[in-house]
Amino acid sequence: MNKTSLIVLAAAFALGLTITYYSRGGGGPVAPQVVKLPEAFSPQAQAGQALYEKNCQTCHGANASGTTNGPPLVHKIYEPSHHSDKSFHRAVRNGVKPHHWQFGQMPPIDHVQPKQVDSIIRYVRELQQANGIF
Repeated sequence: MNKTSLIVLAAAFALGLTITYYSRGGGGPVAPQVVKLPEAFSPQAQAGQALYEKNCQTCHGANASGTTNGPPLVHKIYEPSHHSDKSFHRAVRNGVKPHHWQFGQMPPIDHVQPKQVDSIIRYVRELQQANGIF
C-alpha cells in the first residue's frame, strides 16, 4: 500500500469515528434534527409547547430539534430510560454541566415553575413518541 492510499484510509477511518462520535451525542454541535410532529398534541403538551417556545427554543431549537447552541431533545439520548422526567426537572432547577454534548453549561432556568416543567416535558415526550423514541 502506498503512502497516499494509507493517508486516504486513515482519513476515512477518522471521519467514520467522528461521524459516529457526533451522531451518538458524544461531541459538539450537530445540525438540527428533522422532527416529525404528532397529528395532535394533548392539552398539557400544547401548554408545554408555548412554554418551551418561550424558555427553551433559543438553545434547543424549534420542536426540540437542536441548534448550534444546544442539543436536540428529540434524540435517543433523552429517551425516558436514559433521561427521566426527574432529570429534566433537575436540569431546569440546577442547570447542567456538559456530559453528552459539548455545547457548554446549561444555566438554571429559575423562573420556570415545576408544573410548567411538567408541561414542557409532556410536549417533548410527545415529540419523541412521534419520532419513534421510546
